[in-house]
Amino acid sequence: MASQMIKGAFYSVGKKALDWVAITQCTLVGNRLRNYGLRYEDLYDQTDSLDVQEALNRLPPEVVDARNQRIKRAMDLSMKHDYLPKELQAVQTPFRSYLQDMLDLVIAERKEREALGATPLNQRSLP
Repeated sequence: MASQMIKGAFYSVGKKALDWVAITQCTLVGNRLRNYGLRYEDLYDQTDSLDVQEALNRLPPEVVDARNQRIKRAMDLSMKHDYLPKELQAVQTPFRSYLQDMLDLVIAERKEREALGATPLNQRSLP
């Protein structure tokens, strides 16, 4: 009984510490993204993942254009060793999602295709 109480106490302390680390990490990443005017999902590399590439292809063009403009602005600011002005940083929303729903759909479709034994989209060819 006592050992279960001790395990519970360590679990509680460990969970609180882990929550603190997660909140701190999220704050640091959010501040860094705000400095450059990026969103977290802008960091997903479309050349690295076919799922990300397919999800971006399915999004409306204005959403993809906004993403590309944010990335270009961030690269320009980085090359100049500068940050966005403070008033623009204040209105940035680094964790506002625009890609995750479509990405989840693409991944679910890919897994369904694999389960059915169909060839992946990127390996299909015309007869």
